[in-house]
Amino acid sequence: MQRLSAGILVVAALCGSAIAAESPGQEFKPGAFKLQRGPQNELLVLGTAHLSQLPKSFDPANLSVLMERLAGWQPKAIAIEALSGTQCAYLRNYRERYDDTIKSYCWDPAPAASATGLDVPAATAQVDRMLATWPAAPTAAQRRKLASLFLAAGEPASATVQWLRLPADERHAGDGLNDKLVELLNKLREKRNEDYQIAAPLAARCGLERVYPMDDHTSDSNVDDEKAYGVAIMKAWDNPVNAARHRQDEALHSALTTPAGVLAMYRAYNAASAAEQTFHGDFGAALEEPSPQHFGRGYVAYWETRNLRMASNIREAMSYRPGSRTLVIVGASHKGYLEAYLNQMHDVRVISTDAILRAE
Repeated sequence: MQRLSAGILVVAALCGSAIAAESPGQEFKPGAFKLQRGPQNELLVLGTAHLSQLPKSFDPANLSVLMERLAGWQPKAIAIEALSGTQCAYLRNYRERYDDTIKSYCWDPAPAASATGLDVPAATAQVDRMLATWPAAPTAAQRRKLASLFLAAGEPASATVQWLRLPADERHAGDGLNDKLVELLNKLREKRNEDYQIAAPLAARCGLERVYPMDDHTSDSNVDDEKAYGVAIMKAWDNPVNAARHRQDEALHSALTTPAGVLAMYRAYNAASAAEQTFHGDFGAALEEPSPQHFGRGYVAYWETRNLRMASNIREAMSYRPGSRTLVIVGASHKGYLEAYLNQMHDVRVISTDAILRAE
């Protein structure tokens, strides 16, 4: 009893010292303490429109100048707004909660599982083993094999990177790829989605072997009254700031017929003022909506949780190559949040997109 009391006194004394040492109003800011020795990890967050939602007249060929600018930055890793195969495997075990999420965000690995005989965990393990001993000059057969494993692992964008790194005459069945998977890969190359029109081609162009899915939907959940929830959020979104954003989008989308017009859209979506405008029109408005069920606060909690988990996935991906450059390609509304969260990391330096997106 005496020994326990002494221990409590020591702990109390230490806690008292810590409290006394902290001056009123003092706040620990992790971002103020950055790596001092050696090159820091550099992070470039490109806020993008979702290409599938652009007008049908949009031609992905007009991404050419943007692609040149991004390639010139020479990223060593690229992270994308997609769910990993392992997270989707987890979500499939909880269909009561995540059924809609699975249908909306999870790629079906069944055709690849049939071709390779591997489920997502087994294929993921084989991907890791293969990349751990990946040669400087892999054969076409090795690339086809790795593409088949990425598909079975639920990582179609990374499979597309391997497909694009093959010479055209080597893009055929074999080494784990059957005719159905070859057809899938050729369709993915043409998909109107930034993962396949920007991230995968850029990774192949920069000599990378994969991209990193960093999205997270584990905070998704069912709402008891979906109709009332929808009405409350839509009412919050009906505000002057959102109206101005929609007018801006219409003007930007009407000018996407040239590479310069596409670059102008990316400049607007990545402008310093864009994050605050997004907050006031969307999340800030929802936060204050007056429903007794606090629908808006639940929506904001989901949004913040999702971004925090995305940020942690990006931080993990950056740890594989200390002192290198990571490009994140993500829906523009996420950009400000991810930059703010990741700027708190000791070994991350956020790079502005201004120079890359400058006018021609």
